Amino acid sequence: MATITSSNEITMRQFFEAVVNGNITPMMVEKAKAEIAKLDATNAKRAEKAKAKAVEYEPIKSAIEEFLRANGTKTTAEIAVAIGESSPKTSAMCRQMVDEGRLIASEVPVKGKGKQKAYTAIIPAE
Repeated sequence: MATITSSNEITMRQFFEAVVNGNITPMMVEKAKAEIAKLDATNAKRAEKAKAKAVEYEPIKSAIEEFLRANGTKTTAEIAVAIGESSPKTSAMCRQMVDEGRLIASEVPVKGKGKQKAYTAIIPAE
């Protein structure tokens, strides 16, 4: 392995090779800490974007939930038309809401199309 004079000059390949060979030096630990800090910064940025999207999508999710509470089980296409959103976006929001425990997904027969996914709002117990 080539001589490494500072952590700025060490490549990731050299770092990984040193780890594999069990040749961990204080410089390697320094490099690892710097890389962890980069990962943490990237993850924090990603989390902020996700929070912003969640806030942006909440009105759409609320509209879906209100529509389903008023109209019962409906397909994604029916929901999309009713709330004025695209079917792909509505489908994505409905899947998220199922994961959040706000909707129940099921399959319903649709004439001429076979079975399609439909959603029902979960009415919370009072």
